[in-house]
Amino acid sequence: MTAPRRMGSENSETRHRLLDITQRLMLKEGYAAVGVRRVAREAGVAPALVLYYFRTLDDLFLAVLRRLADQEYEAQERALDPARPLRSLWELSSRPGAALITEFTALSNHRKEIRAELAAHSDRYRRAQIELVARRFAQAGTGFPEVPPAAMVVLTTALARIIGLEEQMGLTTGHDEARELMERLLRLAEGPREPGEREPDRQESDAREPGGQEPGTGD
Repeated sequence: MTAPRRMGSENSETRHRLLDITQRLMLKEGYAAVGVRRVAREAGVAPALVLYYFRTLDDLFLAVLRRLADQEYEAQERALDPARPLRSLWELSSRPGAALITEFTALSNHRKEIRAELAAHSDRYRRAQIELVARRFAQAGTGFPEVPPAAMVVLTTALARIIGLEEQMGLTTGHDEARELMERLLRLAEGPREPGEREPDRQESDAREPGGQEPGTGD
């Protein structure tokens, strides 16, 4: 009987460095640039060491995705303003920091396990968003009686992300009108932002390289 393969510790500094390198490569060059040999070369280690911490390349991708998902969930909890959850969700979803999620979405078209993991984390975010918006609407008597909070959450996040993806391609036609429409809907649903009301603590965690640098600004 074959003994279980020994794996490196999840708390190892080397493991975290390999995750950082993989994330940086995905941001700078896309997921297709990531390979066991490339990550090993960037880290200055042998490919066998990468496989000591991650059995396969997919395991490496999954580890990066899970770390990102935890960071994003925590950032969302900090960013969503309980008094204006729909507006803060619009602002959070509109930030130019979805590059890494975009790469994982593209990768998921070719990796079934990553697609399932990404869907599970996305569902976790969505359910938390809907719960917060529904609770606020019920407490404040706001929102639209004929539109379920779930529909408003999907509309808000989807429009923000579509605008972001199109602007990355250089397409901006109709964006000003769409943003103005969303502003009117937000004012109707939640009212105008009160003077002195705190702004959401938006964090663009996936837009930055490990260590807090913007992509492409490192050495």
